[in-house]
Order: sequence, then structure tokens, then C-alpha cells
Amino acid sequence: MIAKAVGKYIKGSPQKMRIVVNAIRGKNVNEALAILGTSPKAYAKRVEKVLKSAIANAENKNEAIDVDTLYVSKAFVDKGPMLKRIRPAAMGRAVRILKRYSHITIELDVKE
Repeated sequence: MIAKAVGKYIKGSPQKMRIVVNAIRGKNVNEALAILGTSPKAYAKRVEKVLKSAIANAENKNEAIDVDTLYVSKAFVDKGPMLKRIRPAAMGRAVRILKRYSHITIELDVKE
């Protein structure tokens, strides 16, 4: 592992965010940025922000590193806390709404 970035308490469903993260796992950093830039998914922007943070961490850690040799070695989404809200429903009932949050972790490594 050359560099790591963790985005915590990012608003959005972990299940939907995993679809975006699975698309970039194992890819070259430039290729992953291109995939995220053209993705129609709303969560792509949030994942792209964490990926750019990991790239910046790699450059800060080792100034001589070539960004073109980096690839996404690990990328996963964990479940964060859920805020429970109540919405009125028909016939005097109430329905519970879960506002979900996620934690995104991205690790970069050098392609041998």
C-alpha cells in the first residue's frame, strides 16, 4: 500500500455506492478517474473525491512517485450510521425512513 484515503459519513446508501466502487477496483488511477468522470451514477462524484484524496496522499508521501504507475489495489464501502426519521402515512399511521451514510476506503499501490 502506497497511500490510503477514507471518506467517512458520506450521505448515501452503501449498496448503491458499492456499484460505483466495484467499477474502479483494480484499475489504473487515470482509468478510474475517467470511469468516474463519465459515470451517470450520482455517487460517482463522491467516490471521485476520495480517489483524488488518495492520489494527493501518495504524492505527499513520496514526491518522486509517478502517478501513472498507481492503481486502485483496494476499494470498499462500509455501512455508516443511519438516521431514523418518521413520515406520516395514510390512516394515521407513520412510516420509518432510514437516511443512510457510508464510509469509503480506497488504497493505492504501484503496478509492478
